[in-house]
Amino acid sequence: MRSIVLVAALLGCLSLTACNDKPAAPAAEAPAPKKSLARQAPLYAGQEQVQSIQSGTVTADASGGLNLAAKATTDGAGWTQVGFLPRVYAGSPPDGIYEVDVVAQKPAAPGAAGPTPVEASAAWDKYKDGRVKGVKFLSKTNEVVAMVGG
Repeated sequence: MRSIVLVAALLGCLSLTACNDKPAAPAAEAPAPKKSLARQAPLYAGQEQVQSIQSGTVTADASGGLNLAAKATTDGAGWTQVGFLPRVYAGSPPDGIYEVDVVAQKPAAPGAAGPTPVEASAAWDKYKDGRVKGVKFLSKTNEVVAMVGG
């Protein structure tokens, strides 16, 4: 009986010491991703974001609008109607960088597999008052920020 009490006391002590162990602190915490102030506009049937974006440019137009251009990649051949779908904002973003999705029409029948380069360009005259400082082009896997005139 005495040995059972000693074993129980020893187990009790070990369990209490285990409660004092603190979990190891993470080596380096990654910064929280910046939350977007916009929501995605509805896509048309068959329309999807492109796979990735290589580059994007934003230039001012003589009429006060902007010209958007992007070089992107789809995940196969046959994608058509590559263009931009601006995100919807409740108010102006504080940094002046607006977000647009780079989208394309998915092929009806699967084309050749493999990355296929595509290009999109369009005029954007929604904001002619100079509030747009830059545009963030969004795809499925990455995003590219292009400043106006830069």
